[in-house]
Amino acid sequence: MTPKELVLALFMAAFVDHDPEAVRQLAAPAYIQHNPQVPTGVEGLIGLIPLVEQSGMTVTTHRVITEGNLVVLHNTYENADAFGAPSLAAFDVFRVEDGQVVEHWDNLQPIPETTVSGRGMTDGPTEITDLDRTGENKALVVGFVRDVLGGAAPENVTKYMDPAVYMQHNPMIDDGLAGLMAAIETFAAQGQVITKFEPQFAVAEGNFVFVASDAIMGGEPWAFFDLWRVEDGKIVEHWDVVSPIPSEMAHDNGKF
Repeated sequence: MTPKELVLALFMAAFVDHDPEAVRQLAAPAYIQHNPQVPTGVEGLIGLIPLVEQSGMTVTTHRVITEGNLVVLHNTYENADAFGAPSLAAFDVFRVEDGQVVEHWDNLQPIPETTVSGRGMTDGPTEITDLDRTGENKALVVGFVRDVLGGAAPENVTKYMDPAVYMQHNPMIDDGLAGLMAAIETFAAQGQVITKFEPQFAVAEGNFVFVASDAIMGGEPWAFFDLWRVEDGKIVEHWDVVSPIPSEMAHDNGKF
């Protein structure tokens, strides 16, 4: 199986079919877990299955982004009260090696009833295009993250995006560069100043680029999982899932 096929099979086995034996076949025994609440190892993942099944939780996968041995799923979880909220938006990232899934990162965020832009946290285009521009688009987005979000050269923002064309799915931010700047000012006034924003890894396929970043906001550690869509050499759309990083975890692997 390809990395994409392998990851989707594991995800189906764990969260839809609730099949522990299939999970044991698809994931390595030493499966490295980065979800703060789940023990590491394949048995930690299998331990979730009864809770998922009994809760009636369902999952919808909206986008699948694959580069090399990394696969990103953009998901919605419903009936997810056992995991923190009735509805959760999530990015799940998996690493494949030697025909098994060997590592998992994720970020989850409750889905609010309304958003500033009127867009949902997971709706919008899903088609992967421009495969020949994957490297170029990845470089563009990583540059945007370092220069604009990381603060290395924020004056270069229009190099990466058209100020008027930036469709926003973050529930608290409006469209366009003006919406992004207004949100940053509002967050700063509330003491939520970002003093660190460091990308840890990126996964790109065609017009979609995902970046996982380690951040400090308001003096506390946060994880930012962001997905951007690129069109004609400019960033045009953005989705994200943001969550605080707890000080205590069920393993020693860290968030990243």
